[in-house]
Amino acid sequence: MTAVTARPGIADRLSRMIQLPTVSAELEERGIEPFEDFVVLIAELYPLVHAHLPLERHTEFGLLFHWNGRAAASDGPLVLMAHYDVVPVDESDPWTHPPFSGTIADGHVYGRGALDDKGPLIVMLEAVENLLATGFIPARDVYLSFGGNEETFGAAAVEIARVLKDRGIVPWLVLDEGGAVVDAPLAFVQGRAAMIGVGEKGVLTLKLSTRGDGGHASAPPTLTAVRRIARAVNRLDPGTFRPRTPKAISRMLSQFSEQASGPSRLLLKVLAGVPFLTARVFAALGGEPAAMVRTTVAATMQSGGTAANVIPSQASATINLRIALGETVEDAVVRVRRRINDPLVSIDVLEGSAPSPESPTNNAQFALLGEALEQAFPGVRPVPYVMMAATDSRHFHRYSPAVYRFAPLEMSNAQRASIHGVDESVEISTLERGEIFHRALLEHLN
Repeated sequence: MTAVTARPGIADRLSRMIQLPTVSAELEERGIEPFEDFVVLIAELYPLVHAHLPLERHTEFGLLFHWNGRAAASDGPLVLMAHYDVVPVDESDPWTHPPFSGTIADGHVYGRGALDDKGPLIVMLEAVENLLATGFIPARDVYLSFGGNEETFGAAAVEIARVLKDRGIVPWLVLDEGGAVVDAPLAFVQGRAAMIGVGEKGVLTLKLSTRGDGGHASAPPTLTAVRRIARAVNRLDPGTFRPRTPKAISRMLSQFSEQASGPSRLLLKVLAGVPFLTARVFAALGGEPAAMVRTTVAATMQSGGTAANVIPSQASATINLRIALGETVEDAVVRVRRRINDPLVSIDVLEGSAPSPESPTNNAQFALLGEALEQAFPGVRPVPYVMMAATDSRHFHRYSPAVYRFAPLEMSNAQRASIHGVDESVEISTLERGEIFHRALLEHLN
């Protein structure tokens, strides 16, 4: 690999990105200026990228940079994805440093977006800028696809994926955010692993609503609209959907067993070989393990009522489901309707996206990820898993056979919990390793 180190100042550059409050859910309050300022900032911080990679704008928020490679375009490009929008911040939360200050302290960069997803975005740009400085030309075409509304369902990525498909461009490899380098990825698994998402769960948002007799709160009927909705929500317990083990989870456990010893090794081997048992065990564990093997249901919003002493005539609740691989949006709606078992509760689909197919791990693309990983994080092995959240890459997975989700950054359990939470931060040293990963990925591309 070419002996080029990450340029000094990566922390300062990320800090400046974080200082732009690109909150896609608050466009009405903040306006589009932070997003436009972000595009200008990329050109300022990465002059070679700006000079050599033509930029296409798709919708107001989609940025698509194109780097011409040595091979024919028909060979299929590498698509590196990230998003530059962030989620809102509750100003009452106790942040150690203001969330949009981009404070650099104690070897970290603090602020909303440090991990999700401006940190992963900046290491891509760092690698490309550094390689351009050496006169490097990639073996294949490379696209940098950056979305500015991933956190609000990703319309920019939808359009970029559609445009490339309409042009007959089928990516050879797509890499987006998702997994990371983590320590003890499961409670009974020790050591570090690079968790690479080979598939992701679908997303389904439902609105439950009903009407009833309103009136004075002093003489309530037996079953008000609010109670009917509460009952419907209560029926959607964790056991609403049966657990099932995707192939990716069995492969994950098999790899973990190779690194383990003693009783843990035997346990992992058994779980890897008996998917039915794995589904039952993971479901019983709850939390992340349970989410890996079943469709999850979470009530996220409720509404109804105008005053404390008035029984409302209507009530509603919003339900968010993450659909397990192998299931469909239609099946999930049917299952919810059966569990609620109340014809007076209407169910409307607000947003639905099917789970992705699983990408293979025995191909050249996954091997390339392993090579780049060895350069940046020596001794850390790539491990497949199922991504539980939604990413922009799902829009490519409909027609591209090799889509993976991995941010080449080390994240502790506390840092992973800070994503969409409080005190989000990234270590400067892992940003530098992330740059090495992407540089190796591009240099080993064939």
